[in-house]
Amino acid sequence: MIKRLVIALCCLAFYAVHAQNNTISPYSYFGVGVISNVATVENQMMGHLQMYADSIHINLNNPAAYGKLRLTTYAGSLSQDRVRLDTYTESQKITLTNLEYLSIGFPLSDRFGGGFGLMPYSSVGYHLLEETTNTNGATVLNEYSGQGGLNKVYLSLGYRLLDQLYLGATVNFNFGNLTNQRIQSVESVEFGTLDRRQSQINGFDFNYGLTYTPKITAKNTLFTSLTVHTQSNLVSENLQRIGSFSRASGDEIEVVDVDLSTSGLDRTAIKIPTKTTLGLGYGQDKKWFLGAEYSFQAMSDFKNQFVSLDRTEYKDASSFGVGAYYVPDYASFTSYLKRITYRAGMHMEQSGLVVRGSEINYFGITFGLGLPIDNVGFSNLNLGFEFGRKGTTVANLVEENYFKVNLGLSLNDRWFLKRRID
Repeated sequence: MIKRLVIALCCLAFYAVHAQNNTISPYSYFGVGVISNVATVENQMMGHLQMYADSIHINLNNPAAYGKLRLTTYAGSLSQDRVRLDTYTESQKITLTNLEYLSIGFPLSDRFGGGFGLMPYSSVGYHLLEETTNTNGATVLNEYSGQGGLNKVYLSLGYRLLDQLYLGATVNFNFGNLTNQRIQSVESVEFGTLDRRQSQINGFDFNYGLTYTPKITAKNTLFTSLTVHTQSNLVSENLQRIGSFSRASGDEIEVVDVDLSTSGLDRTAIKIPTKTTLGLGYGQDKKWFLGAEYSFQAMSDFKNQFVSLDRTEYKDASSFGVGAYYVPDYASFTSYLKRITYRAGMHMEQSGLVVRGSEINYFGITFGLGLPIDNVGFSNLNLGFEFGRKGTTVANLVEENYFKVNLGLSLNDRWFLKRRID
């Protein structure tokens, strides 16, 4: 039954990842869109920590965790975001529903495990209007719009090198299409102008992870982790069309393809710098955990030759998160509430993106529940909530206030185990 469900979800996922619109953020105008930074619902609800791993849950961010798996695990998640976009003078509310990830992890031996899956990497979805006045006193309207994004498929392997020391590696293949368009019209002028740019992007990157979890006392464990997500060297195949259109009918007129080969922009590189994350935590297995993580990324080295933006720059980025979980009694036979996992956390990020002199920062608070759906507590329905803020209204920018609900499944099965009784 579980395997049939997984096959059906895989078919749904490949359709949904291409069909969904993951964002309406105006900040997806920059770079390759809003980077998804997807984690399982369990990890998201602990302040987006990457470090925690156990023997029955997938960890999408630290491949070393696959060496701990003792059961085959299927994981998937749906999310709904309710977003309010605010400026000094206006406000708009939008709701988005998306498939966040679909993954499978499995043990290959008592020291070795692996997994693969599909998830979004970045998302573009914006519609912006800018109104100015030219030297003749006429109103000039610039309309910016974009859509698309990148997805990734991954393969991860994890290995227990020494007692409580795990190493892992992930190879990601990123692929997708981005479309960015600017339309300009001038008051009392019959025709407007358009500039449409399309990019087909693909490329590999790698993620390396290490965890070391020694016992400090008979019950309590120290959790340490290091992950390095290497620089993404993406290749972009580009097209650009420019021309005019009728303001009355909207029909395009004299639209031509730009010869990008003469300027070397038909095939360009996009470089997303390496991100390093350090984690430290403490806890008791199957009872409680408290941890914190710090990440840093040299976003000042970000490069996209095809799309250059005015009044925009990048500086080095960093983020910090703290999270925890608590289980009253995972083996309780008398109280279902005692078997529930209670999670909470917070995270903040300096994205490195600076627009009109204002840095775009993020802040969020998370909490959620892990609800057992079998008698032994291996499979879980994970419910998560997050609310937070992105951006600012300073310098006529947009502030995003959001409330996000996650629904995730973590289902367990047994593969690669020798049959003992025929």
